[in-house]
Amino acid sequence: MRLRALLETEALGLRLLGGEDELDRTVRGVMTTDLRDPSRYLSGGELVLTGLAWRRDASDSEPFVRILAGAGVAGLAAGEAELGDIPADLVEACLQHRLPLFAVHETVAFATITEHVVRQVSGERAGDLAAVVDRHRRLMTSGPAGGGPEVVLDLLTSDLDLRAWVLSPTGRQIAGAGAPLPGALGAALAGRHLAATRTGRRGPHRAAVAGTTYSLFPIRNTGRGAVPAARDVRESVLSDWLLAVEADASDWPAARLDLLQGVTQLIAVERDRRDAARTVRRRLAQEVLELVQAGAAPAEIAARLRVAAPVLLPGLGAAPQWQVVVARVDWTATDTPGPGGVPGDIAGGPAAQALLEEILVDPAVSGPDSADRIAVAHTGEEAIALVPLPAVPAPLPDTVGGPTDTTAGTAETAAAPESGEPAAAQDPALHADALLAAVREPLSAGLADDGRLTLGVSAAVHSAEGLRGALEEARHARRVAAARPGRVCAAGHHELASHVLLLPFVPDDVRRAFTARLLDPLRDYDRRHRAELIETLEAFLDCDGSWTRCAARLHLHVNTLRYRVGRIEQLTGRDLSRLEDKLDFFLALRMS
Repeated sequence: MRLRALLETEALGLRLLGGEDELDRTVRGVMTTDLRDPSRYLSGGELVLTGLAWRRDASDSEPFVRILAGAGVAGLAAGEAELGDIPADLVEACLQHRLPLFAVHETVAFATITEHVVRQVSGERAGDLAAVVDRHRRLMTSGPAGGGPEVVLDLLTSDLDLRAWVLSPTGRQIAGAGAPLPGALGAALAGRHLAATRTGRRGPHRAAVAGTTYSLFPIRNTGRGAVPAARDVRESVLSDWLLAVEADASDWPAARLDLLQGVTQLIAVERDRRDAARTVRRRLAQEVLELVQAGAAPAEIAARLRVAAPVLLPGLGAAPQWQVVVARVDWTATDTPGPGGVPGDIAGGPAAQALLEEILVDPAVSGPDSADRIAVAHTGEEAIALVPLPAVPAPLPDTVGGPTDTTAGTAETAAAPESGEPAAAQDPALHADALLAAVREPLSAGLADDGRLTLGVSAAVHSAEGLRGALEEARHARRVAAARPGRVCAAGHHELASHVLLLPFVPDDVRRAFTARLLDPLRDYDRRHRAELIETLEAFLDCDGSWTRCAARLHLHVNTLRYRVGRIEQLTGRDLSRLEDKLDFFLALRMS
């Protein structure tokens, strides 16, 4: 805006004292100061407001004005509330340095002028940016020449002084301007966004994290695969991106909010383009999955894998190992008719597919991400990922004999890395708990009280013959995860070789009867006497029946521990020196 426009605004109560020839100067901001030297806080183009507290005598005016003029400020406005008329020495100094000078009437607060300038300057910048965004939209919708969402975020930073990031539903950074967003902060913002979206509130959502306020704008999928606007929010809550802006948008004017909504629509175009690029990988996974489930010959499956390998691992010389990951999203049925007209009829397969593609991306990777090496299909309510693993060179044989099968050796190396080397360097395989470590918090917020995500991971296989077994292994692991409490659960293949595999398939009535028979007498005794027998039993079994280790863990004398164990045996009729009774107690505690 121009200085002239401020003078013509009667509500501001400005009176020109000098510099009429300079009224076409552009005002880019406003600053209030009573410092004798405010130069460190000036960047040029400001309207400086002062109450003249810095002036002790006439000799102070010229140095103050010289500093302002050297900093390139647009003009000076001095308040009349403190001294009445503006001192003549200040008027002369402004004329000498060609700095426009205004008098501010004592009835006008500096805050009124500041608010007016900020509103006008922001409105003009937003209008300029809106034109740039509109041009960028045309570029992106007509082809890839627009440069992606980073260009738009750079414009927000340079023209509106807004820092912004595009985040996935797990909080992983897709794009950003300037410094990357820390992973923990991204996850926290995504969790706040998902929780607010589940309540049905319209965006933008306000979130305060670590003393900083952010505004979270949803980025809706607008492509051919998008769900209609009348959808249940649960169908998209776990797959939509969001735009996180470091600002409080609650008091923004409508024009600025409209501009940010336009930015989200522009970014949605890029989302659609990336989803379209995944179509080939999804189709490859679907074809392999259909062959595996149909019991096709290993040679036919191997041929299909040879087609998939160059797409998923460009430049790879040898066929990689493969792992299978199975995920499922389940929603509690409600009385609200779903898209199919049936209460609670929410398709979980597509949501699980998009979510599994996100989960399998390395959380430390930003930008276009490593999802171009992930192929995920969905069948019914399940999402099934076929994940290639880069081959690890097998160690050379140190005994006399024939040549070692490199691929088989790779599988062994991945399964059992040498203790002297980092596991990450030797073992490229996926691990169930690690997959969910970075995404558990935000996804739990999106699932709220009526959704669950369960995930199972197979062992690595190095041939087509192993894929059918890997698929069944991953499905079994997912069922083990489903039997656990919590909104987001996972299990891996290593858990299928223990009692953990059996527990999920024990009928609920049998489970309740078994645990009640063994543990209820102890719980009742604890409630009456605060004896902590259950805690003592858990510690005793965890210490493998060692009296000294268990007493040390519980900070008890060994004789006190022996008394408690004796009470447990008396109440239950069991003998904790017998393996069978120890095993029964162990399983009862696990099932309770």
